[in-house]
Parts: sequence; C-alpha cells; structure tokens
Amino acid sequence: MLVRVEELNISGSLHRNVVKYHYFLRKKSNTNPRRGQIHERSPARITRRVIRGMMPHMTPRGAAALDRLKVFEGCPHPYGKIKKSCMPSALTNLRLKPNRKFCRLGDMAKTVGWKYNELIGKLEQKRKVAGAAYYNTKKELNKQKAAAVAAANEKLGATNEALAAMGY
Repeated sequence: MLVRVEELNISGSLHRNVVKYHYFLRKKSNTNPRRGQIHERSPARITRRVIRGMMPHMTPRGAAALDRLKVFEGCPHPYGKIKKSCMPSALTNLRLKPNRKFCRLGDMAKTVGWKYNELIGKLEQKRKVAGAAYYNTKKELNKQKAAAVAAANEKLGATNEALAAMGY
C-alpha cells in the first residue's frame, strides 16, 4: 500500500520530466485515438502504471499482485490513523547524488493536467495537525501512566519484594 504518492521524488528536473510525459501523452492509436493509450494524470495512477511495468501483470500471479496493490494521493481515512513505515533504501539522499536535480510527482502531475494538488495539500495539513494533537495527548497520558505506576510501586514495595522472593 502506498500513501502520499504525490510526494514521491523523481530524478531529473521538473522540465525534463514534463517533456518526457508530454512525449508519452502524444502516443495514441492511429485508427481510433479513443481506443489507444490511456494517459492518466493522477499521481496514484501514474505510480500504479509504473509499478505495473515492473511486474508480470499478464500472468495470474502478477495480476493478483497488482490487484492487491493500493495507491493513494494523500492519506485517506482508514490509513491516516495507522502507523506508517518508510523504505530506507528508497530515500532521496541515498538514491541520488547531492548535485542531482529531482522533482515531486505531484508537481509534474499538476503541470500535465492533474487538478487536485492544492486540495490534497490542504487535506494533508489538516491530517498532520490532527495527528500532532493526538501525539501530544498520547505523550501526556503516557507521563501520567508512568507516574501512577511509580506511585503504585512505592505503595506495594513490600508486596513486590515478597512476590520476587517466591519467584514471581
């Protein structure tokens, strides 16, 4: 599952990646352009297509793997509250040399016709503010819990020693 794919970094400058994508946009069927290539503008669909190109999607195993893949712009409701993990091997500072140019997938998609960059940005800001408030509340509750445990240990010192002597 991939969330916040509009924040993915692509190697190469924004101008270079837009030119490459415009070259892809020109590809179409000669007899009936409506039947030709489908050119997605959404970062989630672009990412899904890139991953599809790396998989054997014509085999049943590859098709099943592609069906299990979920790609989202932003972080929608059920996944906003789930702990996220990062792939350290995919970090920009490990993959690109320091002097190389790169661009955000969201900026490139906005340039080629994606209309929801600002909306996703606003929703992500709201989610981050709510997440920070939740984290601060959780920290306070953990402090209170630690203080309560310490106070209980002081009261039950003799009992704990007796239990430790018995092997508990």
